[in-house]
Amino acid sequence: QRLLVHYGVPISGRHVVTVGRRLTIGRPLANLLSLKRPDANAAVTVVHTGIADVGALTRQADILVAAAGSPGMITADMVKPGAAVVAAGVSFEGKKLVSDVADDVAEVAGWLSPRIGGVGPMTRAMLFVNTVEAAERRAARRA
Repeated sequence: QRLLVHYGVPISGRHVVTVGRRLTIGRPLANLLSLKRPDANAAVTVVHTGIADVGALTRQADILVAAAGSPGMITADMVKPGAAVVAAGVSFEGKKLVSDVADDVAEVAGWLSPRIGGVGPMTRAMLFVNTVEAAERRAARRA
């Protein structure tokens, strides 16, 4: 969520589609983005990989979050032109780390997060930011 806000990708009033419903990214992100807050307030669709035509839903997304852990699952034909695409899911093909988002998506997306390594580095950085902010708030209450 902060990643999108940090890069100036508006969330409020947008349609977000998350591909993947696991408890680590898909479901929590859907809940966060649907909160009635200025940095959220989106219409959210959660899609799992077992449906017949995932692309029919992903093509509706203003913001598409790929968090399924399926290599190259999201291809250019599955992305609405100009959509913001967040590559959160990664997996291994042998010893090689690969993204859920195929290379050709860069040709269609209006904004694309880093794909190799997914959003892991940003997640860790934001956890650190949140920890520091919480410590600062706690210290201010004690003062």
